[in-house]
Amino acid sequence: MVNRIGATPLLALDGIRKSFGATHALRGVSLNVQAGEIHALIGVNGAGKSTLMHILAGAETADAGTVLINGTPFRAANPLEARRAGIAMIYQELSLAGHLSVAENIVLGCEPARCGLLKAKTVAARANEALALMGHSDIDIHAPVHLQGIAQRQVIEIARALSSGCRILVLDEPTSSLSVNDIRKLFDLLKKLQTAGIAIIYISHVLEEIKTISGGYTVLRDGQVAGSGATEKVSTDELITMMSGKSAELLFPHGQRRPGEVLLHCKNVSGHPLPRNVSLELRRGEILGLAGVVGAGRTELMRILMGLDKPAAGTITVAGQHGWKPAGKRLSQGMGLLSEDRKNEGLALKLTLADNMTMSRLSRCGRYGTVQPRRQYNAAVQLIGRLDIRTTGPAQKVQALSGGNQQKVAIGRLLFHDCDILLLDEPTRGVDVHSKQQIYRLIDALATGKNDGKPRAVLLAGSYLPELLGMCDRIAVMHRGKLGQAKPAEQWTEHELLRATAGAQSTVTKTRDNDETTEESS
Repeated sequence: MVNRIGATPLLALDGIRKSFGATHALRGVSLNVQAGEIHALIGVNGAGKSTLMHILAGAETADAGTVLINGTPFRAANPLEARRAGIAMIYQELSLAGHLSVAENIVLGCEPARCGLLKAKTVAARANEALALMGHSDIDIHAPVHLQGIAQRQVIEIARALSSGCRILVLDEPTSSLSVNDIRKLFDLLKKLQTAGIAIIYISHVLEEIKTISGGYTVLRDGQVAGSGATEKVSTDELITMMSGKSAELLFPHGQRRPGEVLLHCKNVSGHPLPRNVSLELRRGEILGLAGVVGAGRTELMRILMGLDKPAAGTITVAGQHGWKPAGKRLSQGMGLLSEDRKNEGLALKLTLADNMTMSRLSRCGRYGTVQPRRQYNAAVQLIGRLDIRTTGPAQKVQALSGGNQQKVAIGRLLFHDCDILLLDEPTRGVDVHSKQQIYRLIDALATGKNDGKPRAVLLAGSYLPELLGMCDRIAVMHRGKLGQAKPAEQWTEHELLRATAGAQSTVTKTRDNDETTEESS
C-alpha cells in the first residue's frame, strides 16, 4: 500500500453533513484515502455509507463539509462531472443497460464518437482491454448484457468503471455475485491498481474480505465515524462491536433440531444443461446446506424444484406428491423460494411492502376473491415488526429500502405464505452483519419451530462457507452440476469445503504391502 506519512491524501472528506428532513444521515464525517490505498468503508445498513458515497459521486449534495482531491476542493454537480474528474462508483445494485451489448455498456457515458457516430473499432478495443484486465476475455463483447449471468454482469460493471481511467474507485459490495475464482481475480486486479496509484474505497459486509484486501478502515454508525485505523491492527469482533455499538454475539444460532419426515425428495434430476443427475432428501426440522461456487448449478436446481424450470430427467416428490409441478402448484404445496437475484426475481420493487409480502397468498387478505386493504395492511405491520424492517410503513415502495431491508421483505413473503419447505438461495447476499444475525436467528427459529411449534424444512444454498458450516445440519457440495453426498456439518472443515467446491477431491487409500494410509488429491 502506498501511504506516505505527511503526504497530501488523494481523497479527503472533511466534516461532511447531510440531512433528509428530520433525519441526520451524516454528522460530520471525515475520511482520508491515500493514492494507492485500499480503504474499507464499513457499517450496517443505514449507517450513512451510501449517502457519503453519493455525495462523492455527485448524486447528492452535502449540507456542510468539504471534498478535497489532491488538496483542491471539489464539488460535483452531477455524476457525469464526478466521473470526468476521475471518480468511478460501482453500486451494489447493478446499473447496466440490458438491451445494449457488453462493449456498449463498458463505454456507456464516455463513448468514442465522430460526427455523432460511434467508432466501433475503438469501442471494441476498449471493451476487450477492460475485460482482459479483469481476466474475462471469454465474455463476448457483442452479446446483449441481458443474456449474461449475474456474475458476468458484475464483471462488466467493474470493467466499465476501469475503462474510464478513474483515479478514485468506489466499490459497493463488488463480490456479492462473484465466484471464489472471480473474487481472487478481482483482488489481484485491485492490487495492480494500487501500484498505479489509484485510491480505492471498498464497501463490503464480508469482514473476511475486508481483512484480506484493505490496508485501512473507517466504520460508520448512525452517521458518525465510530472508529478507523489500520486493518491489520483490528479484529473482526472489534469491527462488529464498532458497527453495532454492542459486543459481538454468537453469529450463527443453532437451536435443538429434530429431523422428521421427508418433505422433499428428488432422484436423478437433470436440467438443461445443469444440474446433472442430482439426488437429495430434505426433512422437516433440518437445514440442508448446498455449497458451490457461482455456476455450479445450485440456482438451476432450486428453480427446477420450485417449478420455474422443467427438468430434463429425474423424479421429484414434494410432501408425498410425485412429479414436476409448476411454481403455482408448488406454492400450494407449501414450498417457497428466496431468489439470489432479489432485484429482478425476488421482489416487485415498484410496489409497496404490503403488496410484496402478501402477493403470493392474497386469499388471506380478504374473502370471495377480494382484497381488504386493512387486513393486508395489518398483516404487513406484523411482519415489519417481526423482521425489524426499517421503513416508514407498509405503504412505502420497496425500491426505497436498503438491500438488507429488501431481503427481509422477500423473507416476509415466505413467512406470510406459511411455507413448510423453504428454498433459500444466498439468503444474506449483500446484507450487513446486524441484518445477517437477524436472518440467521429467523432461519434457525423456522427449522426448530421455535415460534409456532411447526418445524420447517430448509434448503440453504450459498457460497459463503462460514454461513453453511455455522447454520446447517448437513452439507452437500455441488460442482459443475453434480451433487456430492451430504455429510453432517461437523464432518466438514472450511478447507475441505473450499477444496470440494473447487473440484478437488481427496481419497484415502491403503497400500497393500504395509497397510499405510495415504491421501491423494485430484
